[in-house]
Amino acid sequence: MANCYSFKGFVPVVPEDTFVHPQAVLIGNVVLGHGCYIGPGASLRGDFGKIEIGDGANIQDNCIIHSFPGRAAVVETDGHIGHGAILHGCIVGRNALVGMNAVIMDGVELGAESIVGAQAFVRGEMVIPPRSMVVGSPAKVIRAVTENEVAWKTRGTAEYQELARACLAGLTPVEPLKAVEADRPDVEPSDIVPLQEAREKPT
Repeated sequence: MANCYSFKGFVPVVPEDTFVHPQAVLIGNVVLGHGCYIGPGASLRGDFGKIEIGDGANIQDNCIIHSFPGRAAVVETDGHIGHGAILHGCIVGRNALVGMNAVIMDGVELGAESIVGAQAFVRGEMVIPPRSMVVGSPAKVIRAVTENEVAWKTRGTAEYQELARACLAGLTPVEPLKAVEADRPDVEPSDIVPLQEAREKPT
């Protein structure tokens, strides 16, 4: 079970079909949707303002979500938040992706199906149109997201939705082995590839 804490009368909400890793932390006014994946080390701290995570979204390892008092941090349906990202009092639109170690500041509205590059810094109050490619520090919109990139992002999020189901069904604490088994299987192959490779494939 995740580390969940009631605060000022608010108890986190976690539907039965959402997976929250035991090393994640949920505090106070946190409301998760159905079919979400919340990774190890994620901190969703709803002590000042509400945190709302839409259906099918994933918040990966070591992400931080917080806001100023009385304000909300929102990740809409099918949002995809990469490892180590920080969201503070912002709105991430439907089916949008925030890359690894990116920082999204207060008042930002990230449009649906947009992609924020890894390590980008998105300044406060920036309003980003749907299907925008956003990179840099400070971040800028450099172009529109292509159909191929939207398809890549959507497929990757579906993989995390399947991961949530698999973890609910079979993630189990164990003692580690002392040596590798002789018949240890390989990881099953997948059609998921890095974005650079996906851009080279036909739509």
